[in-house]
Amino acid sequence: MDELERVMPSAFREMSKNPVVLVLDNLRSGLNVGSLFRTADAFAIEAVYLCGITVQPPHRELLKTAIGAELSVSWKYFKTSKAAVLELKEKGYYLAGVEQTTDSLALDDWQPESKRLALVMGNEVEGIEETILPLMDQCIEIPQFGTKHSINVAVCGGIVLWDALKKIRN
Repeated sequence: MDELERVMPSAFREMSKNPVVLVLDNLRSGLNVGSLFRTADAFAIEAVYLCGITVQPPHRELLKTAIGAELSVSWKYFKTSKAAVLELKEKGYYLAGVEQTTDSLALDDWQPESKRLALVMGNEVEGIEETILPLMDQCIEIPQFGTKHSINVAVCGGIVLWDALKKIRN
């Protein structure tokens, strides 16, 4: 670890973060949630908001894939995704729903309109709740070229977070 120059969890909690919040809208799989915690740690984002049926630490599946990231990454639970989204909107975050819609932009064509960003990831089967889609400033999607029409939410979160950070850090 010394060669990698990684910070300790205590120092991580105190250091400056990238101004991004990941909103998990009713994710079913604790394994996906744990993976997203690890990604949130890797990219040093502000927080993960867990909404609705999304599991919270110390859930067994989450802990299996988070491997301690649930201790370093700030998180907050909301009974509804709408409550989380409204809080972020009130704080001035640009809300980007990661969802295939008739108006969604391809990820490579998307440019966030603010450096303070909330990325909303939807349920593995149903996507983002219909009731909060109108609250998004923009919906974005990852272009896909195979036979499937979706990507695992944890993989998708990693791709979108990486792209978003490149764009807002420039």
